[in-house]
Amino acid sequence: MSNSEKDGLSDKIHVGKPVNTTYVINERRRAALAEIDNAKFSLFHAKVCLVAGVGFFTDAYDIFAINIASTMLGYVYGKGQKLNPQQDLGVKVATPVGTLVGQLLFGWLADLVGRKRMYGIELMVIIVATFAQALLGNGHAVSIIGTLVVWRFIAGVGIGGDYPLSAVISSEFASTRIRGRMMAAVFAAQGWGNFAAAVVAAITVAAYKNTILNDPVMNFEHIDFMWRILIGLGCVPGVIALYFRLTIPETPRFTMDIERNVLQASTDIENVLTKGTSKIDPDAVIQRADVPKASFADFRRHFGQWKNFKILFGTSYSWFALDVAFYGLSLNSSIILQAINFGTPLGKDQQAVYNNLHNICVGNIILAVAGLIPGYYFSFLFIDSWGRKKIQLMGFIVLTILFMTMGFGYDRLTATDAARKGFVVLYCFANFFQNFGPNTTTFVIPGEIFPTRYRSTAHGISAASGKLGAIIAQVGFAKLKDIHGTNQFVKHILEIFALFMLTGVFSTLLLPETKGQTLEKLSNEDQEDFVRVTNVRRE
Repeated sequence: MSNSEKDGLSDKIHVGKPVNTTYVINERRRAALAEIDNAKFSLFHAKVCLVAGVGFFTDAYDIFAINIASTMLGYVYGKGQKLNPQQDLGVKVATPVGTLVGQLLFGWLADLVGRKRMYGIELMVIIVATFAQALLGNGHAVSIIGTLVVWRFIAGVGIGGDYPLSAVISSEFASTRIRGRMMAAVFAAQGWGNFAAAVVAAITVAAYKNTILNDPVMNFEHIDFMWRILIGLGCVPGVIALYFRLTIPETPRFTMDIERNVLQASTDIENVLTKGTSKIDPDAVIQRADVPKASFADFRRHFGQWKNFKILFGTSYSWFALDVAFYGLSLNSSIILQAINFGTPLGKDQQAVYNNLHNICVGNIILAVAGLIPGYYFSFLFIDSWGRKKIQLMGFIVLTILFMTMGFGYDRLTATDAARKGFVVLYCFANFFQNFGPNTTTFVIPGEIFPTRYRSTAHGISAASGKLGAIIAQVGFAKLKDIHGTNQFVKHILEIFALFMLTGVFSTLLLPETKGQTLEKLSNEDQEDFVRVTNVRRE
């Protein structure tokens, strides 16, 4: 909006007595939203992607590092060179449980008190909890595995907060034509976090190679240093990003539609897009627009309508179905690699210990490079041209076929060395189509499709549904995989994953396409007279 247009609208507002300015405020709101939606990509947009992306890098590093660290923990604190099933389940499932809590809690708080006020707090929680894990010690009163589970739960709460906050902030600052790519770029940092965890683990194992080989047989005390280094380094990128998160401005949509201060939001847009900052004038006239307000009754009214409820159900169940397989694979890739003898079996000499850790790290690097990272960037390239819904449907359909192939063909695919390589290729394709598919789009769509006053809350509900799927997958994997013998039930677990992928196809059909549409149009609310009646007064 030009300065002359703003002056023209401001001339219609008379300060000092209540006046009906509904038309003026509606016009100002429309102009302000159009300025965001039509803005060219700028350094500020790049900053949002980078600051939000570093958080997701940290999240993924912490979540997936435990996949390798649990093997190290088994050598040091387990019996028979591995954690017992309850211990392994505890250290792996604690973070998803905490994440579920954090997604619901921070999603609600971000709609209640603001995106800016909450952004950075979740990162502080992650930093403290991650550093604490690296400093844990054993004691008579409590075991190190027990305290590790507690701190991983706390870290999970912070990680959970990052999902709705980063999604909504990147969505509300983005222009319409690049919104999908901005959000996909933020989420793609998850792939790099996964990759970094495997690389740091490989470097750590290589650095301790001679120490491990020269240790007495069955002495694993130096591996205790290795898992602490691997986990502890996860807080470094979070520390770097913290300042930038704490100083990111409030989104104009929150200021407009929840704080109801249209004039301030209009000013913020110009400052943010040009300078990357916002400034509040304490003496400025505050216009409190009468717009729909968030409340439990309004939430029930809005989502009580089928047209709105089916979208919330569609985003939630799609994320649930996806995460059953995504976390079922990602948190257990080391077990699957060992099950097909891609890693080396546990042995009683130090060389076997080193070989096993080295091969698990290399296997995870291969999975990340061959499947995870390329998948994220294929989504980035096509999400604003193909559309979110098409990519999600394609992903679920292809994943159904891949998991059926790996599950029903498991015995043949693991019978010979050549066949095992084929299994790894299919596994990489599954990782690829999870990310060039529903893993990316289930993050993007909930950040676009709900009204501003419920956008973060509904994203949190959708994401928490996904983590419920991850928890069920992890508990189920731990309880089922050794039926009829060690890792003998893995093939049937893959078949179960195929069933969930098939159900994801049907939940995706409930969702509309969101590409190329404004957030306000996607909200399913009438925007023509969104502001009903407003009074202007000096506060």
